[in-house]
Amino acid sequence: MLKLVRLHYSPSFQLQPLASLKTNQKRRSAAAIPSKQLSLAPSFCSCCGRRHFIEAATAAFLPSSPSKSNASTSHSDHYLDLLNRIHPPRPDWYEEFYASVMDTSMKPYEAKIAGYKSQLFEKLKGKAKRVLEIGIGTGPNLEYYAGDNEVQVFGLDPNKKMEKYARAAATAVGLPSKNFHFIEAVAEAIPIDDSSVDAVVGTLVLCSVQDVNMALTEVKRVLKPGGLFLFIEHVAAEVL
Repeated sequence: MLKLVRLHYSPSFQLQPLASLKTNQKRRSAAAIPSKQLSLAPSFCSCCGRRHFIEAATAAFLPSSPSKSNASTSHSDHYLDLLNRIHPPRPDWYEEFYASVMDTSMKPYEAKIAGYKSQLFEKLKGKAKRVLEIGIGTGPNLEYYAGDNEVQVFGLDPNKKMEKYARAAATAVGLPSKNFHFIEAVAEAIPIDDSSVDAVVGTLVLCSVQDVNMALTEVKRVLKPGGLFLFIEHVAAEVL
């Protein structure tokens, strides 16, 4: 079983395979996990600071949305149903506000962790041509794919307003527009075929996923045999 607990940032963390990734209250987790080693577990992380603060600050102004039936007769209906249940439709002004704040407020963090991300993404160069990034957000990781004109990046996020920021980020770092594909969906239901990507990337995502077990099941499903799951999280896994 995979146990997730909340951790705090420390510049001393190391890249580790899942088999040696142990719970440690003094470091953030970062790892490259072969798909065949991916284990599943519930999450015990309650929030992701800034992200959840933004949501809470505007939640009182959002109208309630009627729940939809979970009866689905196709894969397309299934992932759309989960998208609407996990990320209920919200007013455009809210989605735009959230995206714009994330675009600016995370820059100091990205600058601080850039060295670690460079080490992690180095594992993809020349090995991964189809990459799925869950929680693409405003595209802070797109710079690490620049320079590889063959890589195809599929960025998944439930907030459609993130797309324009992510595309702007891709353009800014020289990633061709034809190489970046935005997908409006949640990690618990990924509208991508089985065994179709070489790598899955997630940075500061699992803390905000409603069903971590379901999301990791989807990650394992879409990865090709021998594919990699790369992540940087403030939750860590302990293999029991």
